[in-house]
Amino acid sequence: MSAARYTVRVAEDPADLQACFAVRKEVFVAEQKVPEDIEYDAHDAGAVHVLAVREDGEPLGTGRLLFGEAAAGRTGDGPAVGSLGRLAVTRAARGLGVGAALVRAIEEAARARGLTAVDLHAQTHALGFYERLGYTAYGPLFPDAGIPHRAMRRAL
Repeated sequence: MSAARYTVRVAEDPADLQACFAVRKEVFVAEQKVPEDIEYDAHDAGAVHVLAVREDGEPLGTGRLLFGEAAAGRTGDGPAVGSLGRLAVTRAARGLGVGAALVRAIEEAARARGLTAVDLHAQTHALGFYERLGYTAYGPLFPDAGIPHRAMRRAL
C-alpha cells in the first residue's frame, strides 16, 4: 500500500456494515482461525460499527462499540462503561495508524453516548498497542476463541 490516505467513519448503511463484516472475516476467521459461527453475534445488530476505508473505497479496518445492556454484560459494570471489540485491520493496512484511528473513533462514539470509560478484551500480542493508547490491563489472562486475552480499560 503506497499511501496512508484513509478515512474512518461510523458504518451507517448496509454496504458499510458488510465491509466491516468482510474485514472481520478476513482477519479473525481466515487469518486467526476464529470459528465463523462465534465471530458474528447478536450484539452486532445494536453496536456502533466503525469502518476505515482507503480513498478508493477499499476497507482497511473495523471495530465496534457495545453500550448499554450489551456492554454491561461484557464489562460487569453499569451503563457508563462501553465495550470496544472486534477491532481488526487488514494485513495490508497494518502499520499505517488505522488501528489507532479506529480506537479513537470508537472512543468518540462512546463520549457522544455519555460513557465515561471504555473496556476491551485484548489479545495478548496487542497489549502494548492498547497501552500506548492509554488503556490499562487488569485481571488474569483468559481464553476467548482459543486465543489468550486480557481485560483493559481507559477512562474517557
